[in-house]
Amino acid sequence: MCFHYKQSKDAQTLQNRFKGRQLPAMGIKPTVYNGFQYPAAPVIANNNKESIQLYNWGLIPLWAQDNSIRQYTLNAKIETLYEKPTFKNCVNNRCLIIADSFTEWQWQDAKGKYKKKFEITRPHHQIFCFAGLWSEWVDKQTGELINTYTLVTTEANPLMAEIHNSKKRMPVILTAQNEADWLAGANEKEFAKCGVELIATTEEQEGSQFSLF
Repeated sequence: MCFHYKQSKDAQTLQNRFKGRQLPAMGIKPTVYNGFQYPAAPVIANNNKESIQLYNWGLIPLWAQDNSIRQYTLNAKIETLYEKPTFKNCVNNRCLIIADSFTEWQWQDAKGKYKKKFEITRPHHQIFCFAGLWSEWVDKQTGELINTYTLVTTEANPLMAEIHNSKKRMPVILTAQNEADWLAGANEKEFAKCGVELIATTEEQEGSQFSLF
């Protein structure tokens, strides 16, 4: 699973990476995102591919009566998107979730009482995108239209499983070449084992390089 990630680049760097896409009016600040705070974070959604927008983490489906479901929808398993009522109507609502690192904890004992924290980045700390789904939801009390998203995960490969050794999951990390395919609605199974090179760093070491496939 993935509940913490960072976007530390400035506005100009983001515009250069995403070919001059329009930024939100309130701007984008370098931020560490904690999913359980349901933050507004930068995404590129397929309903407006030319803009970077701020959507709230924690997908709220159109039919939800309130926002309490979002605590369970920070992540969506790519293997079961069509099986879950929360996600099956959003499978074609694709988005790119902009980041440059994420955090996972390695359990040091069977119950997870002791953990080791890893920060995971691309080489040279470059920007990348997680695969995501989005939804529109209307707050029944205020009438406000709220855009939300979930981060899609897949089974960890052997190397990432060594880090996230409790759940053995990892986010679907897109390559720059297949971001457009994800937005266009290509079959999700094509992305379950996409390969990207990552650097995993702990406080005790400078870094260990992994290739994820």
